[in-house]
Amino acid sequence: MSGIALYASVQAPGLDAIVGQHAALVKRIAYHLMGRLPSNVQIEDLIQAGMVGLLEAARQYDHAQGASFETYAGIRIRGAMLDELRRYDWTPRSVHRKARDVAEAMRAIEARTGRDARDAEVAEYLGLSLSEYHQVLQDAVSCRIFSFEELLEGGDSVLDDCADSAAPPVEVLTQSGFAEALADAIGGLPERERLVISLYYEEELNLREIGEVLGVSESRVCQLQSQAMLRLRARMQGWLDAEPPAAAPARRKRRAAHV
Repeated sequence: MSGIALYASVQAPGLDAIVGQHAALVKRIAYHLMGRLPSNVQIEDLIQAGMVGLLEAARQYDHAQGASFETYAGIRIRGAMLDELRRYDWTPRSVHRKARDVAEAMRAIEARTGRDARDAEVAEYLGLSLSEYHQVLQDAVSCRIFSFEELLEGGDSVLDDCADSAAPPVEVLTQSGFAEALADAIGGLPERERLVISLYYEEELNLREIGEVLGVSESRVCQLQSQAMLRLRARMQGWLDAEPPAAAPARRKRRAAHV
């Protein structure tokens, strides 16, 4: 639905006030995402998509579900921006392939050793030098594979299912179990990677600011962020492979649109 059509469909009183109050939230999320996107992505496109997400949030928000409007709107806005980015995947197929190889290497090493896979071990497993491995991480910084929101496949599905009285209880519990497992996986990241994730996604610092906190270069922060996302995907692979049958067709459809 276009932004104009969506706006016309929302008849809630005070909509203009809601949009006006949260327009800054749209811009904040857009600029935060821009920090790890290539230069050909236009900030105006993200903001426009985010405004559509804000309108969707205003139309669908139910305060009885417990989440504040700003929390719910933030999820919708970010999801709308990601949908816009999905329309053109600028990342070469080779980058996706190498990213999958790294995640698989991490999973194999951690299954064998019972501890976090180290940079040098992953590089050796892949037959790469350490500098080549770091370059793979650097190249993949803007790849959608590493998006924390993408790991949750848009992030708002749990809220949607909880708000939908027709959603099967088992499916809702499974979604909640996934969220808990993801939280545990984040908590189990190496300290530096966990700190990068926290500063980026919770404190909403940009990569340069995180580098200043950690005392490392911005490019090193990019590598740590990419490595953290790969490690999370490797550790959550069992959940992704064992998705509920009802959720599989929709997820496959979304993935097919990204190829």
